[in-house]
Amino acid sequence: MATMDGLISLVSTLQRACTKLGDFGGGGGDADLPTLWDSLPSVVVVGGQSSGKSSVLESIVGRDFLPRGSGIVTRRPLVLQLHKIEQGEQEYAEFLHQPNRKFREFSLVRREIQDETARLTGKSKQISTVPIQLSIYSPNVVNLAMIDLPGLTKVAVEGQPESIVQDIENMVRSYIEKPNCIILAITPANQDVATSDAIKIAREVDPTGERTFGVLTKLDLMDKGTNALDVLEGRAYRLQHPWVGIVNRSQADINKDIDMIVARRREHEFFATSADYAHLASKMGSEYLAKLLSNYLETLIKARLPCIAASIGKSINELESEMDYLGRPVAVDAGGRELAYLLGEDPTLTERRLRCARRQELYKAARDEIDSVIWVR
Repeated sequence: MATMDGLISLVSTLQRACTKLGDFGGGGGDADLPTLWDSLPSVVVVGGQSSGKSSVLESIVGRDFLPRGSGIVTRRPLVLQLHKIEQGEQEYAEFLHQPNRKFREFSLVRREIQDETARLTGKSKQISTVPIQLSIYSPNVVNLAMIDLPGLTKVAVEGQPESIVQDIENMVRSYIEKPNCIILAITPANQDVATSDAIKIAREVDPTGERTFGVLTKLDLMDKGTNALDVLEGRAYRLQHPWVGIVNRSQADINKDIDMIVARRREHEFFATSADYAHLASKMGSEYLAKLLSNYLETLIKARLPCIAASIGKSINELESEMDYLGRPVAVDAGGRELAYLLGEDPTLTERRLRCARRQELYKAARDEIDSVIWVR
């Protein structure tokens, strides 16, 4: 049974179950069936290709685990679920598509993301809406769930269709336009915030800034004698949540394989000793950002539980009506499909029945878990 303390873990569990049944965001999956995914609060990471988006995620995790390169590196949504474990326990990662394997070497996590991306997109530079689900268990993280999307781009490169620019924008928009989405808008400090890809698209779907958290990267790369105080203090572009400044590892640090925990310490020292930013130091950095997001996500989940429960109830009723019309499957496992085949049933009809029945089972289980939490409240 879920508790109020385990709200983020509950949502993470529901996201994994949804993905298994083809219920996921980005305009993909079984879009013609009722969806639970869209009701689940989530943090969606948005930024241009050179914004430092991947480095922010690695700083939050405290591990170097994401693919790197030029052009579009993230080509499938990455659902990243962080689980805090006790100090002294060994950290590890698990993929939904490899549930029986624990990854303890994070270089292998990077390779698996690349291989699993290529499994759907091949060697091309295409994108896919089907997410990769990755869970990381570590004493160096907070409980948090985030979705990393392909970086926004302005031009297609060789090997990509001309539609790639619009395809990525459509995918990003399909996630962040949902009212339960928290937008993490990544913008480099050496770029005018008014021209930021992330802020531009966030403003279109969240004009009041109620759901947007602004993150300013590359503060250490600004021209000497300049600073980003106008942004960080909310004068250049005001949001309803505070801007957070981040200092990522430099390319030289990455080449030298500087430990991420060491990088966090250097980041803290940068803000604490900076003449420009020392007065903001307690509310800057990747560790502060992770705690801020974790607390806000838990608060949002708690507030939206009754609405989520109502949405699930509506979906259960819609699926019930659908199965009344289609007829019910004899079973929801592989045996049910086999029996339907032997009886000469239309395979398309069989598959539709099975998908409806499995999704209804998931929603009923989700309803029971959420109801237990609501009653605890």
